[in-house]
Amino acid sequence: MRYLPHTDTEIQEMLQTVGIDHLQALFNPIPDACCTLKELNLPDPMTEWELNAHMDELAASVAVAPDYQVYVGAGSYTHYIPSVVPYLAGRGEFVTAYTPYQPEVSQGTLQAIYEYQTMVATLLGMDVANASMYDGASALAEALLMAIRVSRKKKVAVSRAVHPAYRQVIATYFRPTDYEVVEIPFDQNGLTDLRRVYARDDLAGVAVQSPSFFGCIEPLENLAETVHQTPKTLFVVGFTEPLAYGLLKNPGEQGADIACGEGQSFGLPQSYGGPGVGMFAAKKPYLRNMPGRLIGQTTDVDGKRGFVLTLSTREQHIRREKATSNICSNQGLCATTTAIYMATLGAGGLRQLAQQNYNKAQYLKNSLVEKGLTLPFSADTFNEFVVKMPDGFEKRYAELVEQKIIAGLPLASYYPELSGCYLMCATETATKTQLDVLAKEVTS
Repeated sequence: MRYLPHTDTEIQEMLQTVGIDHLQALFNPIPDACCTLKELNLPDPMTEWELNAHMDELAASVAVAPDYQVYVGAGSYTHYIPSVVPYLAGRGEFVTAYTPYQPEVSQGTLQAIYEYQTMVATLLGMDVANASMYDGASALAEALLMAIRVSRKKKVAVSRAVHPAYRQVIATYFRPTDYEVVEIPFDQNGLTDLRRVYARDDLAGVAVQSPSFFGCIEPLENLAETVHQTPKTLFVVGFTEPLAYGLLKNPGEQGADIACGEGQSFGLPQSYGGPGVGMFAAKKPYLRNMPGRLIGQTTDVDGKRGFVLTLSTREQHIRREKATSNICSNQGLCATTTAIYMATLGAGGLRQLAQQNYNKAQYLKNSLVEKGLTLPFSADTFNEFVVKMPDGFEKRYAELVEQKIIAGLPLASYYPELSGCYLMCATETATKTQLDVLAKEVTS
């Protein structure tokens, strides 16, 4: 594919249409002080084959699967993606960043996103889901802002077992406001300890993650009961691994008011940290306070089924600073991809895949314990868990990287009290032989 598909003749025709003589004139309104006037330090042009070789060389400098055995999850997970998923998602009808305001020309995109919303709401046990958000972190931050809008209180509480990057995003969102974020500690089992915030009547929302950053499965029903003892306090459940709800009881059935998180596991490659898709769902009473796009089903003048953007009065171009939809776009193509993935696997397939993930992680956990390692937390886990490594393991960790084995994520930089502990993850992509090798190598 050419980078610049337009011919010189076509460019001149376009310039004449807008009434200018050359491309540079398009940038004349920009002040000189805002422009870079010196030559850019760019490499010489490359042929297609030279560029491919250059990209391969850059890719080889990053430790990623399948060249490496990667046992790191922590919010981004290696899963097999059926070939039908990228094929369908890559069709020209879907590959667009355009927000489908005009339903008369966007029925395919609108229906695809509507189906995505339906499947997300079903997966999370909620009444309504939006058309996706940027990623799981921004979704969780928006959920807490939504709780403030609903309750009209100015404080929220967030479990310290929530992904550290998510908590950083929340802090960034809240920094220019007069709202306050209270941190909830975790107990010796790795679970959120609500005793610090029990019976506080000034909290708009309480957010936990399940499975948590440590992989621990939170007792959501008990937490929801505690949170709801305080009037007008919403219980927000976040996640980084939605596949867990193919096996575990979903947030809605356990009392969540809002459920949100990262959907990358459903058909999206890791791609050096992106792209992601923020899943966001809530109970019906809070529908009009939800952020982001919503696609609704309707009928046209002939009574035929159709799909449209709905509740547009929440959006910035109408309500300005009063809008609830301050994220003005959604990850439409990513949402469509995850919809295709969920439809491809079906409910039974998701359950089987979730069971495989659980089994692989349990096998690895048991193998490490048999080799003499200890587990800091006793809570049940899904496909990742925390393990305490022997003293001086840092050297062995570096040696394993040279052997193309990434033996988990060191937690000391995120949680100083967990120095020497590593977060390990095993998905369906890890074979029994590979898990046996890992257990042997980390303890040798």
